[in-house]
Formats: sequence, C-alpha cells, structure tokens
Amino acid sequence: MVRLLGPQDRLLTTIERQFPEVSVLVRGNLITLEGDREQVRAAGVLIGELLALVRGGVDELAPSDVTTSARMLARAEGSPADVLSQAILTSRGRSIRPKTLGQKAYVDAIDDHTIVFGIGPAGTGKTYLAMAKAVQALQRKEVDRIILTRPAVEAGERLGFLPGTLTDKIDPYLRPLYDALNEMMDPEVVPKLLAAGTVEVAPLAYMRGRTLNNAFVVLDEAQNTTPEQMKMFLTRLGFGTRMVVTGDITQVDLPNAASGLRLVTRILDHVEDIHFANLTSEDVVRHSLVGKIVDAYTEHDQRQQARQYEREHGNPDGDSRAERRGRAPQDRSAPTTGPKPKRGGRWGSA
Repeated sequence: MVRLLGPQDRLLTTIERQFPEVSVLVRGNLITLEGDREQVRAAGVLIGELLALVRGGVDELAPSDVTTSARMLARAEGSPADVLSQAILTSRGRSIRPKTLGQKAYVDAIDDHTIVFGIGPAGTGKTYLAMAKAVQALQRKEVDRIILTRPAVEAGERLGFLPGTLTDKIDPYLRPLYDALNEMMDPEVVPKLLAAGTVEVAPLAYMRGRTLNNAFVVLDEAQNTTPEQMKMFLTRLGFGTRMVVTGDITQVDLPNAASGLRLVTRILDHVEDIHFANLTSEDVVRHSLVGKIVDAYTEHDQRQQARQYEREHGNPDGDSRAERRGRAPQDRSAPTTGPKPKRGGRWGSA
C-alpha cells in the first residue's frame, strides 16, 4: 500500500486530482471509492493498473506515472501496466524504463531501426533513454563500444573564452553525458571503460574521417549541428552500428539558426530504416511545470510565426486588420472627383 500510494500519500493526492468527484478512503489494505458512478469506475480501473505496475516490479511510482496512466486509459491507448513496466536497465536497485506512451514508442523504434531521431522538448528523456539503450546493448554484447557525442556549442558562449586546455574547454559541454553514464553504470567501472575505449565521449568535430563499426552512437543536442555536420555524422555509419540522434529544434543556439536537425527531418523523412520519434510536452517526466512551460513557449512561437507570415505575405484569408477588429475598413483612396487637397493641407477647387 505504501508503494501504491507513495510517501505522505503523494500519489493518492494525484489520483484525487484526476477524479475530483471521487472520494478515496484508505483503511489498512482496503481502498473505498465513492462519488460519481463513471468517475468511480474510471478511478477503480486506474488504481488496478497502478497496482499491477507495483506488482510487476516497478520500484517507485511517481505522480507522472499516475497522470500518464490516467491519460492512456481515457484515450483507450492500451494498458499502462503493459506499456510502462518494461525496464531497460536496473542500476543500483533502480529501474530505468519509459514512463509515457511516446517514450515507449521511442524505445521500441531504437530496437527496430538503424537510425532513430528523437525530437522533442526538454525533459522528455530523449538522451537518457538513448543512453540506457546503449548501455543495454553493450551489456548484451550486441555492440563492442558506445560512442557519445555532441556539438560544443551553447547559447552565447565561445570555447576560446573558457580557461584551460582544449580538453578543459570541451569537458563542460560533455559533462551531462558523463553524469548519465555514472547513473547507469558502476562509477568505478566507467573510468576503466573510458580508458579502454569501450566507452568514448567526444565532441562532434572528432567524428570527422572515421567509420564507426559495431558501435552504439548517440548524438546529443543535435539541433546545434550545421547541415554539413549532420551529413558528416550520419555518413560515419558502419556495419553493425546503430545511431540515435536527439535534439530540440525549438532551442537552436547556432548564430544563423541553420540547424542540421531541422533540415534532416525533411531530407530523410521517407528513407527506409530511419525513424523520427517526435516527443511532446505530454512526454515530459520532469516537474509538472516543465510541460506547462514548454506549451506556453510553443504557443508564443506559433503566434510569432503567424505575425511574421502576415507581415511577409499578408493575411491569408484576405481580411484586413480593420475587418478582423469588427469594423469596416476606411477607404483611403483619393477621390476621383471633387476638391483635391493642396500642398499646404487646405482644400481648394479642382
């Protein structure tokens, strides 16, 4: 019951938010639902699915598991217990698994395709799940090595202004990849794998001229690659290699915003054995505010794009701004007959 309801009944509170017309009473191991008949039925199905997740070995349920499960059941998208119980890795007693339907589709695509593009906003687990699949493939001996790479570009920063050697300058950009590695593998093993070349973490520029065979390659922050860099990276593909490219096309830090990730979605969209997995704010597994922030920025960007299109091409519906405001447009054309204004602004005879 503690695992089902969470510490301080945190998950119980989340369930009550999902069904505001249902009163949930817990006494010992007995849960009683009272209220609107339809909502009571839906809440009962949800609790049954959460219980199946707990019995299936999910170590710790989170509020996001409750909201995702409720959404899946409301949309008839399958059983959350079947979709969300698949563990990719188990590290230090903690399982790494997809937590949304979009994440599950993304993980399945990595199993079924040679190259997968994971595109979505921050917090959707694009890189984390890709790295978990890479570690899983290495442990199963499906690949000989893991290569993690990302472009050394960030918003408003230039490498030359950072102190230290070239390695010192680049390391901060690769630090998120090291952190994820240490979470998924024994921290004492990671340095040995890095020293042996079994795991390689390197900036994208170091990929030029190489052919990557029998490897699992993850390119992170791909929205900051130029079209030329993206082409260079994808053509490194060798035999027995799988590639996962992750990025958020709404957060391009390149000076001219010419993102290779944005371009490749149009060029390779219909190529066989290449899959584009598009994650959305519904797949965000960080704080609940992150999803709301993503949606707010998306709406703002759409309004900006609509205004820019109107400035460049005019209103596509053919209505003037005055007509959209609900009043008739003024006729600003000069009269064909009658008095005409002189230069001084006074009216005289024609």
